[in-house]
Amino acid sequence: MVRSQSPEVSPGLWRREAGTVMRRAGALPERGPSSGAVVAEFRIVTAPTEWAQHAHRLHELVWVRGGTLTSRVGDRVFTVFEGHGLWMPAGVVHAGRATEGARFHSAFFAPDRTPFAFGEPKAIAMTPLLVSLLTHLSRTDLTEDARLRAEAVVFDVIEPSEHQLQLALRLPGDPRIDAIAEALLDDPADGRSLEEWARHLSTSDRTITRAFRRSTGLSFAQWRQMLRVHRALMLLSDGFDVMSVSEQLGYAQPSSFIAAFRRVMGTTPGAFSGSSEAARRDVRNPVSGGENAGLSA
Repeated sequence: MVRSQSPEVSPGLWRREAGTVMRRAGALPERGPSSGAVVAEFRIVTAPTEWAQHAHRLHELVWVRGGTLTSRVGDRVFTVFEGHGLWMPAGVVHAGRATEGARFHSAFFAPDRTPFAFGEPKAIAMTPLLVSLLTHLSRTDLTEDARLRAEAVVFDVIEPSEHQLQLALRLPGDPRIDAIAEALLDDPADGRSLEEWARHLSTSDRTITRAFRRSTGLSFAQWRQMLRVHRALMLLSDGFDVMSVSEQLGYAQPSSFIAAFRRVMGTTPGAFSGSSEAARRDVRNPVSGGENAGLSA
């Protein structure tokens, strides 16, 4: 499975796919007269979609089924997939991207009525119970009492994901090595060694090593591996097979890619791909039909 990509690059994200739909931040959903805190909705993303930098006056929780969601927040790139969501505090500037065909969910939380606060973006464990509650809250026919009861359980069960470190990639933000980061975001298969980069930038490999450690907490090799795994999450969720992903990411052998993916994610890319395919089938044949399906991005 091969897909063409345009040469245009989204700053701090991945190379933009041909046919990507560019959007500004959409209007927040209307809140009715209810004293509830949560407004939830969902939509199907029919093409790769990218949202320009924006911020909301409400806290936002976003998650996808049958694809991936990538968000740039300052010096970090978050990648979430089936089973995980991303909490974005009110007022935090961010940009985002969802892969084609993803079922995109969002829930907005009124800060003055939410009895907890995450001060920074966090990956959230989207358990079946939490997803069911938020889907329930997307209904427009709930009584105020029913809505408040469901919200109270949401507040009790919402928890950060145990995969915080794996799902957030910190960008260097160091002018000595930013060129390396941007080149690898553009082409994760770039196989230049530490020594080759040092020659290209007219610096020393020791300087590059120290700069990566200081700005990201990882060595150059570890950071490149993490970046490649983030890209692999997107490609696998988009239906590419393990062999194709391995080649696109510059691994000489699929076994090397499988080992690297497992070191970071704790599972094999084949197992991850299988769960992603099940999610895609569910999106194509949603049991619930099309509640709120008319919502636009």
